[in-house]
Amino acid sequence: MRTLSEAESRKILESYGIPLVESRTIRSAEEAAKAAENLGFPVVLKGTGKDLAHKTESGVVILNLADSSGVEKAFAEIESRAGDKLEGVLVQRMIASDREFVAGMKRDPQFGPCVMFGLGGIFTEALKDISFRVAPLVPIDAEEMLDEVQASRLLGSVRGRPAADRRALGDLLIALGKIGLEKDEIAEIDLNPVLLDGPRPVAADALVVLKE
Repeated sequence: MRTLSEAESRKILESYGIPLVESRTIRSAEEAAKAAENLGFPVVLKGTGKDLAHKTESGVVILNLADSSGVEKAFAEIESRAGDKLEGVLVQRMIASDREFVAGMKRDPQFGPCVMFGLGGIFTEALKDISFRVAPLVPIDAEEMLDEVQASRLLGSVRGRPAADRRALGDLLIALGKIGLEKDEIAEIDLNPVLLDGPRPVAADALVVLKE
């Protein structure tokens, strides 16, 4: 299998209307600072490349950068850590959200493309609070997936935070199934985390894996 860079992955997902955190691809520290000023602080810097699929473990994700000098310093650190693996750097708006979900698509040998939704962030592997459906999905399938996870209460209004836009989340899941049906060369899609920016779901990290 071949993993696409996040920048390449985003192009595919955006073409299907999947909401992603606003970002810019840049090539220099100066470009990074300018992009951060345009997006508005705080921001995140992420190194991207086909050999940098596990960006956090590689030390090429730097969060909560509050000014231009911090952005330029972070760019230099990412360049140093990634070395020849670096294909580009993303400057991304920092979303302050403590409600994290995961969504994705995986091609099953028997059933074909299957869509997944669940609790995200660091809890994805630990708790495995997830639901699945075989593509294609219709709105009722997506609704049921949202209700099936134990963390479904986090989609409601919690401690003054607005309830999630369930229709937008459902559309995201339906779109993942559509990609699986129309793009046979894609083996997997991983959106983790999917954050709530107010009520609006947005994927903060995106990974697309192709077949051999």
